[in-house]
Amino acid sequence: MKLENTQAQMRKGILEFCILSILDKKEAYPSEIIDTLKDAKLIVVEGTLYPLLTRLKNTELLTYRWEESTSGPPRKYYSLTKMGKAFLDELTETWMELNTAVTKITKNNSK
Repeated sequence: MKLENTQAQMRKGILEFCILSILDKKEAYPSEIIDTLKDAKLIVVEGTLYPLLTRLKNTELLTYRWEESTSGPPRKYYSLTKMGKAFLDELTETWMELNTAVTKITKNNSK
């Protein structure tokens, strides 16, 4: 088994959580989301991000608005809906529980 494959699967599993967390802080357009993920060492391409944003919008976790840009075409700004915020709160709780469990297990293994 290749380490890169496992790492990629782990990243994919938390990508939705990270995107919702980014949008919980402020609305953003896709390039900003990609830059924020990149700054955190989660490299995501547009071909991965756009279908995920569409799916999150279609499940009413996100909404968007168009804004004219002075340097190009209009930009689509995404933000969380109330349902999206509630979903993020549940994901955060799940993440905390998983993080605690994994830390406990891996901490015991490293001795």
